[in-house]
Amino acid sequence: MRHPDPPDSEKDDVRKGEDVIRAAGAVLWRDGPDGTEVALIHRPKYDDWSFPKGKLKNGEHALRAAVREVEEETGVVPRLGRRLPTSSYPKDGKTKRVDYWTARAASPTSPTSPTSADADAPFTPNDEVDRLEWLPIADAYERLSYSHDVDLLREFEAGPPDTWPLVILRHGSAGEKREWRGPDELRPLDERGRAEASLLAGLLRSFGQARLISSATARCLETLLPYARKDAVKVVTDEAFTVGATGAEQACDRLFELVDDGAPAIVCTHGEVVSDLVTGLCKRLGEKVPEDPSLRKGSFWVAHITTDGAGGPSIAALERHTPTAGRTGDGGSAASPEFVRRLLH
Repeated sequence: MRHPDPPDSEKDDVRKGEDVIRAAGAVLWRDGPDGTEVALIHRPKYDDWSFPKGKLKNGEHALRAAVREVEEETGVVPRLGRRLPTSSYPKDGKTKRVDYWTARAASPTSPTSPTSADADAPFTPNDEVDRLEWLPIADAYERLSYSHDVDLLREFEAGPPDTWPLVILRHGSAGEKREWRGPDELRPLDERGRAEASLLAGLLRSFGQARLISSATARCLETLLPYARKDAVKVVTDEAFTVGATGAEQACDRLFELVDDGAPAIVCTHGEVVSDLVTGLCKRLGEKVPEDPSLRKGSFWVAHITTDGAGGPSIAALERHTPTAGRTGDGGSAASPEFVRRLLH
């Protein structure tokens, strides 16, 4: 039975309050024998059917929360795809805001590739969820208990389910340029920057494993090192993304080559280069350029790319994220100058 949502006026009144419950989840999907299937969970406490989701822990980023909650409630480790609209509705006198993504099961042996292995594994009931069912989309519409979840499924169905991520990342905090006495390409991350890099490793892995491409500078390379060390991924330096080494046209041409490769990639570059890359990518693929394409240090854009046959690649969704440095994780450790020099030369 569908649980009716309150009228819009009630939702608007609640939004005016100060308290917001933050949550995150995903529309987890797989290829079924007759087309796309989505995962619905049953919660005995509420006797309802919905998509896996849950509240953010203190200081937790929504990306990490979405991955954690999906795994806890379904047993499937997800690889997040394109961003879906946020759901907001009243809950216990507050506004509950749930950020959603599409998601597939991430392969434990090849995280860049989706797999049905985890999705096909037997489900183990837990304290919150006693049933998991994979349903064709038409059946899922009938099973869902809440109209806001029905709306979410419509949004999922309206876009391409399968995409791959192209990340444009600005390096973490690297102190003041005027205070650095050595060659600028060797200027390292400062303590805050190392904390940002540590947090970024977890956030970026939410989208699955990707190729790592860095400008030929220590601060960009160090921003990617925690990710590279955790997943044993090689970092490739590329002069095309190094500030002052090439112009905007050359940097964009190199980025378009990565798009044509059709494989997940993370490009770590500089503030002076980010806006050119985002603007060039959007114009090339027919997407509206963001009003402000710039990034704060340690922040990133994710372009979810899809290929629709003869039409070529396009951007299915574009989102921007900032880590919450200083709230979770730690500062990591600085790479030695000798280590950085070996990697850069």
